[in-house]
Amino acid sequence: MITLQNLVTGYQGQGVGVALDGRFDSGSMTAIVGANGSGKSTLLKTLVGLLPPVQGTLSFGPAGRPRMGYLPQQAEMDRQFPLTVFDVVAMGCWPAGGLLRRINRAGQAAIWQALTRVSLEVLAQRAISTLSGGQFQRMLFARLLVQEAPLILLDEPFSGIDKPTCGLLMTVIEQLHRQGHTIIVVLHDNQLVARYFPQTLWLSSEQPAWGPSSRVLAPWPDSPAPMRPQHLQSV
Repeated sequence: MITLQNLVTGYQGQGVGVALDGRFDSGSMTAIVGANGSGKSTLLKTLVGLLPPVQGTLSFGPAGRPRMGYLPQQAEMDRQFPLTVFDVVAMGCWPAGGLLRRINRAGQAAIWQALTRVSLEVLAQRAISTLSGGQFQRMLFARLLVQEAPLILLDEPFSGIDKPTCGLLMTVIEQLHRQGHTIIVVLHDNQLVARYFPQTLWLSSEQPAWGPSSRVLAPWPDSPAPMRPQHLQSV
């Protein structure tokens, strides 16, 4: 789905890390890991199109750039907008129906189904400013479900939320993967990556590693940031 050729990401022309070559295959599920400052979030923003490459290129398959569902870190979101949970989840209908078009019955059904999948249906009319961190993240996942985007990119989706919510959201991610969505997730928990993610891209200022998680993480199963990964081609 996405091919990287000599890609260097960064801000204002200043690169972060070394150049990347490889690909994210359609239907794959990949974790991006690495030390703080290694460029994980920067890479995700570049894939989404929020930042231009500093060097090299990224290209998409024959169908071109797919619809994307992007979830940034919670710290980047304003939670004080006077919106309800239902309002935010309904935003997932906009790519298909337009900003001003009224949501039809199918859209309404999709919203309620998504709310039910993340156990938020009873909070549909709750103001988002009153939600806990876990409830807020479940609401954002419900919006992703409504979008039905082929490519889903998540930046630290489990940061600051409780274990039951993490388990629920990981179940949603697995379901999306089984349905054929391409999933790319920035994470810092290697044990979680090893358990659930078939592919791993480990970013390093020296030599990145990209390939099957069992091989990339094998020397450092408990470490949040392995220091000397071997180079692996993506598959």
